[in-house]
Amino acid sequence: MSVTRDRLACAAAPTTAAPRLGGIDHIEFWVGNARASAAFFASCYGFEIVAYAGPETGMADRVSYVLTQGDVRFVVTAGIVPSSPIVAHVAAHGDGVHDVAFLVENAAAAYRAATARGATGVAAPAVESDASGRIVRATVATYGETHHTFVERDDYLGLFAPGYEAPPVTQPVGPPVGLSRIDHVVANVELGNLGHWVEFYARVFGFDQMVHFDDDTISTEYSALMSTVVWDGSKVVLPINEPAAGRRKSQIEEYLDWYGGPGVQHIALRTEDIVSTVRALRDRGVRFLRVPPEYYDDAKVRMAGIDLPWEALADLGILADRDHEGHLLQVFTETMGDRPTLFFEIIQREGARGFGAGNFKALFEAIEREQERRGNL
Repeated sequence: MSVTRDRLACAAAPTTAAPRLGGIDHIEFWVGNARASAAFFASCYGFEIVAYAGPETGMADRVSYVLTQGDVRFVVTAGIVPSSPIVAHVAAHGDGVHDVAFLVENAAAAYRAATARGATGVAAPAVESDASGRIVRATVATYGETHHTFVERDDYLGLFAPGYEAPPVTQPVGPPVGLSRIDHVVANVELGNLGHWVEFYARVFGFDQMVHFDDDTISTEYSALMSTVVWDGSKVVLPINEPAAGRRKSQIEEYLDWYGGPGVQHIALRTEDIVSTVRALRDRGVRFLRVPPEYYDDAKVRMAGIDLPWEALADLGILADRDHEGHLLQVFTETMGDRPTLFFEIIQREGARGFGAGNFKALFEAIEREQERRGNL
C-alpha cells in the first residue's frame, strides 16, 4: 500500500482550472420500478421520500422519487415508455447507479472546465425554473455509462428541482437508522483500465491520489484486485477497482459480467453509531454479509488498546480496523437487487481516514462465499 497527497501527474497539464466541487449533490439510480425502489429505501434503509416527478407533474417518459436521510440524497428513476433509454439501460445492466451528481456554484463554468480538460459532454448547461426559483444542470460522461451531473441550486428553494412535487406516499414506520452522509462511492472498471480512470479524474477534475492498494494487499487464496482512491481533497472520495489475476473469478470480474461493464460497485454511508444503525437496518430487513466468529479473535489483537463493544460487533458482523489517525468500524450488505452487482457499506469513522485494509481478507472471503453459493467463483 502506498499513500500520497501529491497531485497526480498528467501527460499534458490542462491550462483551464478544474471544476470546483461542493460535494455530492445526489446519486441517481436507474431502476425497473421506481415506486418499489423508493419503498425499499424508505422501509429498509429509513430514508424519507420527499419529492416525486412523473406524468402528473409534466414528466411524460419517466417516474422519479427523491429520498433523503441526513445529508444523503438518492433519486430513483424508472422509464415508463418502451423507447426510454432508462428501460434499455436497466435491461442491459439491471438496477444501478447512473449518475453521481456534484454540487457546484456555477454549472456552466464547471461543464466548460471539465470538457476543456478532456471530459466528454453529455448534456450542455440547461436552466430549469418554476415558482421556487431556478437550477442549472450539465452532464459529462465517466466510466461505462455512468454520468457526473453538475448541479447549481443556490437560487432554488423547492423540494428538489422543477417538475417535482410532494410525494403521493405514506412514510413507512420503523426504527431510526441514523445515516448521516455519503462517505465514498466505489467504481469497478475492466482489467488494465484503472490507470486510465485515475488519470481521468486527475486531468478532468484535478483530483489527487489518496491511497493505492495493489493485488498483494487485496487478495485471497482465490482472487485479487487493485484499487486506487482519488479525491478532491475535501468531500468527494471515489475509489476505483480493477480485477487482478487469480485462481478463480474475482468479485470485480463477477460484477463486470453481471452489470455488463464498468459501474458503481458500492456506496459507503456514514453513521455516528454503527451498532445502533446496523441493528435498525437488520430489524428493517437489510441482509448483511456473514463474518466467521474467528475473525474477531484476530481483530481484538489488531485493535488492542481501543475499547470496543466486541460482543455487539460480533453479533452484527461489524468489522474493525485502525490507522495512524484513529479507527473505523464497517459492515457490508448483500447486493441490493437480484444481480450480484451494487451493494452498500455502513461505516463509522473515529479519526481513521483509511478504508479498512486490515479487513480486506475477511471481507473478500465473505464475498467469495456468496459467489460460490451463486456458482460464480
